[in-house]
Amino acid sequence: MRSLLENPWLFALAILANNALRAALLNLVLPSLVVPFAGIVWYAYTLFPVGLLLAPVDRDGWLTLIPHSLTVVMEIQAYVLLSLGAYLLGRAWIRPQSVGAENRRQAYVGGLRQLGVLSLPALALLVVFALYEAFSVIYLVPLLTGG
Repeated sequence: MRSLLENPWLFALAILANNALRAALLNLVLPSLVVPFAGIVWYAYTLFPVGLLLAPVDRDGWLTLIPHSLTVVMEIQAYVLLSLGAYLLGRAWIRPQSVGAENRRQAYVGGLRQLGVLSLPALALLVVFALYEAFSVIYLVPLLTGG
């Protein structure tokens, strides 16, 4: 079995699948489609153990965080955009007049439209920084850590 680290493009695809499908879609967007604001709460809940897992504990961890900090900040921006979209969907669903709708069904569709508009730049950020993360982990981190 070959390592993902041997192919940066495949590694980037794996990172993108994790960030876009698992974190963004399954944890943030889908719960909000069923229960207003649920994705925001669930994502905040799942973010805590991820933060503990990624916290640097030694010299190599801190050195790895130098190029990775840009990735973390930009991925958080993508999740903030999706959280805003989930908020707008929930607000539209609960208060249809906030999107100028006559009923909850029209409001839900209006909220989905707003979520969709915010999802496009979020997806672009996740794609660009999945590529950056893959190439930095494979080529830049070994230079910094001497590995």
